[in-house]
Amino acid sequence: MVLVVRKKNSVRAKQSTIMMSSPRTLGNPVTGVLFSMSACVGWALCFSLLPLLFLGAEGSALNCHTTCICASNVVSCSKMYLTTVPTSLPPYTAVLDLSYNNITKLRAEWTPVKLSRLRNLLLGHNGLHFLSSEAFIYVTGLRYLDLSSNSLDQLSEYMFEPLVHLEVLLLYNNRISQVDRTAFSGLNSLQKLYLSQNQISRFPLELVKDKTRLEKLSLLDMSSNKVKVLQIQELQNLPGWIKNGLYFHNNPVLCDCDLYSLLTHWYLRKFSSAYDFRDEYTCVLSDKRNVSVFELNTHLNCSTFKEEVEETYLDQTLILSCDTRQRDMTKTWTLPGNVPVAANSNLSAVALPDGKLQLSSVRAEDSGTYTCFATSDALNETVYVVLKVHNFTINGNGETLNTAYTTLVGCLASVVLVLIYLYLTPCRCFCCPNHNKDPKDLQGQNGKLNPSGEEDAEEDGLQGKAHRKKSVAESISSVFSDTPIVV
Repeated sequence: MVLVVRKKNSVRAKQSTIMMSSPRTLGNPVTGVLFSMSACVGWALCFSLLPLLFLGAEGSALNCHTTCICASNVVSCSKMYLTTVPTSLPPYTAVLDLSYNNITKLRAEWTPVKLSRLRNLLLGHNGLHFLSSEAFIYVTGLRYLDLSSNSLDQLSEYMFEPLVHLEVLLLYNNRISQVDRTAFSGLNSLQKLYLSQNQISRFPLELVKDKTRLEKLSLLDMSSNKVKVLQIQELQNLPGWIKNGLYFHNNPVLCDCDLYSLLTHWYLRKFSSAYDFRDEYTCVLSDKRNVSVFELNTHLNCSTFKEEVEETYLDQTLILSCDTRQRDMTKTWTLPGNVPVAANSNLSAVALPDGKLQLSSVRAEDSGTYTCFATSDALNETVYVVLKVHNFTINGNGETLNTAYTTLVGCLASVVLVLIYLYLTPCRCFCCPNHNKDPKDLQGQNGKLNPSGEEDAEEDGLQGKAHRKKSVAESISSVFSDTPIVV
C-alpha cells in the first residue's frame, strides 16, 4: 500500500508539475504531455552543448569535428568561445587560427610540445592581457604573428627573442604604453611591425636608426599613438626605403618648420608614408590647435621647401647615393648631358656595386644634374641629384695653412727688399767705380738735377777736396741710381 500511495503521489506530483508549467493544458492532458516531452528534449540539447561553450577551460584536447575545423595543415578554432588553447595539436600544423575567442592569457605551457612547422599564429580579438616571456619557445619557426585587438599594455624585454624567423608582427589596437628597448631584440628577419592605435609616447628610433636597427625592417607603423616629439634630423638621415614605410600620422606632434620640411620632402619624393596619408598628418600649435603639417608655411611662415644640392670642391672624391623607395633595386646612372656611366668605366665617374656613383678628382665642369634610374619587379623610379663644384680646392687645414704661410713670407720679403732699396744709397767712397770721375760726367747717368732744372754748382777754391752739396733732387735720384750697392 505504501508503494501504491507513493506511486500515486509521484504521478500526481508529476501531473501537477506539468500543469503548473503550462496553465493552458489543464483541460488537455495530451497537450501537456507533448509539451513536457519537448521541454525535456530542449533541456537535454542545451546540456549537451554546455561542454562546447566551456571547452578549453581545462585545456581540452583538439576535436576537429566539433570545436575546430582541420583542413590539411590548417587548424581553425575561430569564434568557438575558447578560454585556453586546445591541446594535442597535430605536429604538422602550419596555420593555427585562435582569433575571436576568450583566451586572456598565453602562458609558457600553452603548447607542451614543439610545433616546428607552425608558420602562422592568429590570436587577435581575444582580450589577451598577459603574454609570457616564454610563450614562443616551442614555435620558433613562426613567420606571421597576429596579436592585434587585445588588451596588452606593455612589451617586456626580450619578449619575442626566440622568433628569429618572424617576418610580420601585428600589435595594433592594444593598450600598449610601455615598450622596452629590447622587446624586439633578436627579430633579425622582421620586415613589418604594426604598433598603431596604442598609447605609446616615445618613438622607437632604435628600430630604424643605423647600427641599432632591425636590418630587414621596411615598415614601421606608429600612427595613432601619443608621440609628441620626433628626432627630425635623425629621421631625415634614414635611407629612402625606410622613410617610405615609416608611418607616424595622427600623433599629437608639436608643430615645427623642420617637421614641415621633412614631410614635404617625403611627399615630393612620393614616399608612401607621406603621400598616401597626406591629410592625416597634423600637428599641435602653441595655442593647442590642430593644423595640417602641409599648411605650416602659412601658420608659422615656414620657407618653401627646396631640394638640397650636393656641394664639393676641386680635386675632391665624392660618392652620390641613389636614395630609392625600395631596397635592392637595379640602378644605372647618367652624367650631366645624358652621358651613361658604364659599370667598369675607367673615367672619373664609376658606378659602385651597391648602386652608388663615385666621382674622383672632380672639376668645375662636373657640376650639373646626375640621374639615377632604379628598377625592380614591382617599381621603377628615377632619382635626380644636383651637384655643385666650387671653383677652388680645399684639402684640409694643412694645405690652407701652407698657402697662407707662403703668401706671408713672400710679402715680408718684398717689404724688406723695398726698404733696402730705399735706405741703402750708393757709397761715395774710394771703392766706388765712379769715384774719380767728374761730377759732370755722372750727371747724365744719375740725373742729378734740381726740380727747377738747374745743375748743382761746386764750391770755388775747393776742387778735388771739398764735398759737393747734396740737393733735394740728388737725394731722391739716389734711390733710382744705377750705381751698384756695396754692402
